Amino acid sequence: MVKNILAVFIGGAIGTLLRYAITVSTVEIAFPVGTLFVNLVGSFVLGTFTGWMMRREGKEYIKVGFGTGLCGGFTTMSTLAADAFMLEAQSTIFITTIYLFSSVVGGLLFAFLGLLLGHSFSKKHLASGLKR
Repeated sequence: MVKNILAVFIGGAIGTLLRYAITVSTVEIAFPVGTLFVNLVGSFVLGTFTGWMMRREGKEYIKVGFGTGLCGGFTTMSTLAADAFMLEAQSTIFITTIYLFSSVVGGLLFAFLGLLLGHSFSKKHLASGLKR
């Protein structure tokens, strides 16, 4: 249990710092591209990791440290919601709708593609392990 908590703590710190760095580097852009980027990339990475781990036995602290900690700290639903409200106040409902659609549908699509990729990696890994 202590390993899990420590792994989530460390992963969350790393994910949050990465998100912060991306947010700071894109703050000058009117469209919330930083939030969109971290959520799409985070969905893809978590999907890939999940697909890979579904076919292997892994240590629980690695699963929660990477999934809940790193990916959970990296992605952000609350910032997506806040950005949508600010975007709507500063722009049009059309632009806001594009942002929300891109975030939600894009996140699901990227997670699915990552899951497929993770399954593919896992199959190759299992096959190479059987040949030895």
